[in-house]
Amino acid sequence: MLDINLEQVYQLFTRSKRNTENIIQTAPLGICVTSPDGYFEMVNSAYCQFYGYTESELIGKHFTQMVSPTYRDRLAALHDEFIQGDSNQELRQEWEVLNKKGEARTIIAEAARIEGDDGLPRKVTFIVDITERKQLEERLKLANERLDQLAHRDELTGLFNRRAGLKRLEEELQRCQRYESTLSIAIFDLDRFKTINDTYGHGIGDDVLKEVTALVSQTLRTTDIQVRLGGEEFLVIMPQVDIRAAQRAIERVCNAVASTPFTKQQLIVTVSAGIACYVDTSNRCLLDRADNAMYQAKEAGGNGAVTA
Repeated sequence: MLDINLEQVYQLFTRSKRNTENIIQTAPLGICVTSPDGYFEMVNSAYCQFYGYTESELIGKHFTQMVSPTYRDRLAALHDEFIQGDSNQELRQEWEVLNKKGEARTIIAEAARIEGDDGLPRKVTFIVDITERKQLEERLKLANERLDQLAHRDELTGLFNRRAGLKRLEEELQRCQRYESTLSIAIFDLDRFKTINDTYGHGIGDDVLKEVTALVSQTLRTTDIQVRLGGEEFLVIMPQVDIRAAQRAIERVCNAVASTPFTKQQLIVTVSAGIACYVDTSNRCLLDRADNAMYQAKEAGGNGAVTA
């Protein structure tokens, strides 16, 4: 992090002009001084090197040329507020800037206001390049998101995996108990899915699973939660839904799946589902009831739903 004693900086500027200029020009930090209107009056070597400009290309230009046009008005307004503010005011912010080649870089800019020889205020700004740090932070963020995805999501379908899904079911059951509300679940399984894998291969089978679960998500409410329990077996958690509404919803799912050809092979797939409604019990008992109902649907020929 940038650690600057602005009082010491002010003292440097009030010493002899030659010493001040030597210190500024040899400083490893990028330093610039802007006029009350925001135009460059001084830039040191590190500042020029960072942005890729020569000193003559910057002196007399407005400092907002260093950022995207989208942010120039905002940055200019901040400059004006800063120049007109309290004499002890300091400004420290993170910005995305553009070098001469148009490449985006990230800096921390810390500024202090000083008084010029003409008695008018100036802004002296110090910049530190934190581009690599920001890139590292972004990579770590993506890596953590990936780890979270692997921990809670099924890699093939993107649905909650078994562990995360059962945890979510337990949370919904606790909510039901606390607020005396209702909850229904359904377990559904693709009929004769092994035949698809044996005939077309597991790659096509995976495509069928992805397309079927995507269609199921489109058919259900956005507040319903779909979980891959394993293989071709899935759980649907339906908060605030009684048994009759759940049955209608799952019947819509069965009809939608049966009437939609899947994959480039235009395969016709059906599902069997078992539905259970929350009664003051454990999630294990609720799952068993739905599972037993699903097997009743399979024994009845599949492509349908049975209510526990």
